[in-house]
Amino acid sequence: MTTRPPSRHRTRLNLGHVSEPVPVGAAAKPAPDLVIISGMSGAGRSTAANALEDLGWFVIDNLPPALILQMVELAARSQGAVPKIAVVVDVRGRSFFDALHSTLDTLDERAMSARILFLEASDSALVQRFESVRRPHPLQGEGRIVDGIFRERELLRELRGESDIVIDTSSLNVHELRAKIDTAFGPELPPGLRATVVSFGYKHGLPVDADLVLDCRFLPNPHWVPELRPHTGLDPDVKAYVLGQPEAPELLKRYAELFAIIAAGYLREGKRYVTVAVGCTGGKHRSVAMAERLAELIAEDSGTEVNVVHRDLGRE
Repeated sequence: MTTRPPSRHRTRLNLGHVSEPVPVGAAAKPAPDLVIISGMSGAGRSTAANALEDLGWFVIDNLPPALILQMVELAARSQGAVPKIAVVVDVRGRSFFDALHSTLDTLDERAMSARILFLEASDSALVQRFESVRRPHPLQGEGRIVDGIFRERELLRELRGESDIVIDTSSLNVHELRAKIDTAFGPELPPGLRATVVSFGYKHGLPVDADLVLDCRFLPNPHWVPELRPHTGLDPDVKAYVLGQPEAPELLKRYAELFAIIAAGYLREGKRYVTVAVGCTGGKHRSVAMAERLAELIAEDSGTEVNVVHRDLGRE
């Protein structure tokens, strides 16, 4: 999962306010929490919305961006009856996208915070999903599914970069996606930074939601040690071999110190989620052992709550 920079860094479109400002002297009303769900068609927006609804969020599907601010103001007048709102936004046109940006800017000006949840998936995963349900992509027109995916990805590129949380659902089933939503939006969220350390194999591709990447391929590979090859970085013998390399402890120590500096900056800038990807060739030995130890050091040095995921373990 990744996060967007503070909204004040967004390019303002100067399209005017969506509704009239609150009159001067009007009684301040607590604004509800607001999450905007967007992303690629077929990437799991409906599943995410259902998960948030189960967590007690008031979910509105396909609300035009121009009505989001009015919905938030109505909820604020409810005196706490609607404390959390999630809006599914299906961006399929440039004017629709511009209206969303204008609404987000207006929310910023009125000190009403909004988080953006962006659902992502690889082209191959999206094609497979559309073909399995025998439905065309909403933007493919007279072309192929991949044409529609390309148009939508280009249209959403800027929004993806500004999102608070990006979840890649390419290899997730429905239950795994719901678990990620529960982790990000559940009721017991601490106020500090939440980090996910993901081990991966470069031969399977970089995690698309990585904020920081640590390459471990310079370390000797246990794959070439016959007695270690069938084991993984979770096994004590492989872990001892990898962490016993002279460079490993120093690298991990310095990276954890660097993360502590970055984490403080993230919190200062309003970023609450960060994904650290630790990679080796196949994602079985070095990256797994290094990710486990790095997560321990990050938790010790910065006090960050850390979750460890081994993306490619078992794929070899």
